[in-house]
Amino acid sequence: RHTPAEAPIDRVFGFVGKGVTFDTGGISIKPAGGMERMKSDMAGGAAVIGAMCAIAKIGAAIRVVGLVPMTENMPSGLATKPGDILTAADGTTVEVINTDAEGRLILADALWYAQKLGASHLVDIATLTGACVVALGKVASGVFGEPQEWVQSVTGAAERTGERLWQLPLYPEYREQLESELADLKNVGGREGGACTAAAFLQTFAGGKPWAHLDIAGTAWTETARADGVAGATGVMVRTMVELAVSDRDW
Repeated sequence: RHTPAEAPIDRVFGFVGKGVTFDTGGISIKPAGGMERMKSDMAGGAAVIGAMCAIAKIGAAIRVVGLVPMTENMPSGLATKPGDILTAADGTTVEVINTDAEGRLILADALWYAQKLGASHLVDIATLTGACVVALGKVASGVFGEPQEWVQSVTGAAERTGERLWQLPLYPEYREQLESELADLKNVGGREGGACTAAAFLQTFAGGKPWAHLDIAGTAWTETARADGVAGATGVMVRTMVELAVSDRDW
């Protein structure tokens, strides 16, 4: 928590970062090729930790809570199985179709918990979907959210720091792809629009509060050095979160 005494008590940013420390896909196991890079599936969580450290050192005049739900996703005799029905922290039931869609399950509970801790404005950051990589490559991160004014605040902060965000849609039809006969919703909505259905899943747990979802699956890691960083983990979205906390231009 970052809780400066002079900050308004009714405006609290909740930053939530996916912290899957290694992702094999679980029972729905991934192909072997490139799996060694799945140690980077905690990049969203690392970004939140980095941002919280910077916000504290700078002394931003706003209250911020940072949450990093953490786990490994491994096959074992106790692993979640396709067909399982899980109950989220808020009581929503979820039918697991694919165990490799695990990040959204832990993010859902963390978004709920952030609100319990008083968060009034939410941002989640996650290496969530290969579909976002297909859509945007490694050039930009995807952003979803509501209301549009809050999304513009987040994208404005990203633009000022040189981090690229591209907004993707949250049409009602994406939520319909998650309908389940056995639970409140499924954890995946099929191959089509995978980044959008993942965002629609998380939207369910945002409680109607201002919320933005940042999919950094394509931008969290780079194989080659760039002008602004070395090869490997990029720390993407740390600057955006810090700028959002220290700037008063958009909120």
